Amino acid sequence: MTMRLILAKCVLVAGICAGTLSPAVAQGTSVGPSGLKIPRFVSLKSDRVNVRGGPSTDHKVKWIFRRAGLPVEIIAEFENWRRIRDSEGEEGWVYHSLLSGRRTALISPWQRTGTIVSLRDKPNEKADLAAQAQIGLQVDIKTCEKSWCEVSAKRHQGWLKANLLWGVYPNEEIN
Repeated sequence: MTMRLILAKCVLVAGICAGTLSPAVAQGTSVGPSGLKIPRFVSLKSDRVNVRGGPSTDHKVKWIFRRAGLPVEIIAEFENWRRIRDSEGEEGWVYHSLLSGRRTALISPWQRTGTIVSLRDKPNEKADLAAQAQIGLQVDIKTCEKSWCEVSAKRHQGWLKANLLWGVYPNEEIN
């Protein structure tokens, strides 16, 4: 490897870690080295996931997630490391094998605790009530079409407007 290439790689990693380069600029495209889109939502595979300050085990652990299935957004990739953002806007690096393609979401984590939302039988505001859920509840996403997503949690399922979910992009189709 030439010294120029090594230096360029160091500058790129430093820029990504420091947050001075946007994920799109850092990647130069909307497809990362993995061949998958950036940004994209995934979920945590394990009940214990270390989030680091940079893309290697040489970087300190910033915090630890302790709940499998939580949705996170991949905003950059570097080799086998993924820069993620959580529902509170915090960012850090996670090793790729600790992430899953399983789609989950949190119901309106930005709303006041104790708020209840209604899940519907069909993707329609006038459809019958299927269940009620508190905001912050983690749900599995079964499908999304137009502006509605079919979700499930425990033994309940129903349809919610996609704009009430953190873990889904506006108008994203999920089959």
